[in-house]
Amino acid sequence: MKSSQRDPLGLYMIGIVGLFLAGFFLLVVFGAKSYGNIVAAQNGNMETRATLSYISTSVKGSDSAGAVEIMDSEYGHVLIINDGDTGFALRIYRCNGELVEDFAASGAGLSPENSQVIGETQVFEVERPCSDMLIVRTDEGRVILRLRSEGSGR
Repeated sequence: MKSSQRDPLGLYMIGIVGLFLAGFFLLVVFGAKSYGNIVAAQNGNMETRATLSYISTSVKGSDSAGAVEIMDSEYGHVLIINDGDTGFALRIYRCNGELVEDFAASGAGLSPENSQVIGETQVFEVERPCSDMLIVRTDEGRVILRLRSEGSGR
């Protein structure tokens, strides 16, 4: 007659399968956390690059003689990009820790309540060391732009 003892091989198999499932579960949890961290870092990097790229694209898109100006205001430096013969200008400046832009008549006062947020930054400095160069700094870095329309070649 057979005794009512349990088969030790069956218990080992259940233990091994349980261990495998626990390891698989931990692998999925750590992988998901790792993926979340990578996505967050990538989004932060893209946001950092987007601010400087946006400014660069805005300046290059309106690169005509006299289109780019720098003004000081109560908000700090203001980058003014005049829109040709329309009499309007895009103004980029920092207000309350955010880089903002507004589009208004040239010479009109700044209007942060009607502005569009570009991104967050604690630093926004614009300088023009010579007539055909523009340097823009934010807390993410800096970009050096050559203004072709202001160069000696034209």
